[in-house]
Amino acid sequence: MIVDGKALAENVLSILARERGLFPGELKLGVVMAKGDAVIGSFVRIKERVAEKLNVTLAREELPEDATTADAVLAVDRLARACSGVIVQLPLPKSIATEEVLAAIPPERDIDAINPKIEDDERPVRAPVAEAVAEILKRSNVDVRGKTAVVVGQGRLVGKPVAHLLHTLGARVSVITAGSGSLDELARADIIISGAGKPNIIMPALIKDGVVLIDAGTSEANGKVSGDADPSCAEKAAVFTPVPGGVGPIAVAMIFKNLFTLAKK
Repeated sequence: MIVDGKALAENVLSILARERGLFPGELKLGVVMAKGDAVIGSFVRIKERVAEKLNVTLAREELPEDATTADAVLAVDRLARACSGVIVQLPLPKSIATEEVLAAIPPERDIDAINPKIEDDERPVRAPVAEAVAEILKRSNVDVRGKTAVVVGQGRLVGKPVAHLLHTLGARVSVITAGSGSLDELARADIIISGAGKPNIIMPALIKDGVVLIDAGTSEANGKVSGDADPSCAEKAAVFTPVPGGVGPIAVAMIFKNLFTLAKK
């Protein structure tokens, strides 16, 4: 089964649209971002379009290239006071200490569940990609308990939170990184979640028939967007998410699910 991420995301958003009535006043999402970066700007515009559908105001704090860490922390603080949720759109300008800025996000405003000072079990929401993976597994009727799961990559937005999710759902989890483990481990996996951002590193010969393969890795070369898994892997997988059009739209919807959750709290 190839997952239609756009259709699944629209379903999630339709549910959220009905819930919007629970918040009679203005609902605001704050975004701290680098100024003048075309790629970052495109990501934020995607969020803006979804925000408009849900009658959510998106407030930006744009940081110039020479912004300091103190500038960024103050921007986070301003948005945390004015909004129900805050996102720090990465990467930040090179002059800024990213970890310090992320640590300034109050847990009750942390849409991406990314504050490095907070343990995963203590977060009020899960990272949007982890929420997207959980939704795909649920909609695909995949029982994770007791299964062998391999996570490719250990990044803060995909690998780390997804590995924690799978562990809490009862899977036996191992993580492959550039410096640890081997793609040979994929051959025994019942579930593979990839967020390496390396095009087509997962080929059909590396996976077994009937695997659940959720590709959350995205890279771009020569104007073409690719995932970590070669599209031909869909022929062997029981569940497969394409790139683009798989995990990405669902993760964006989950940003707003998290916003609603934090606003209710």
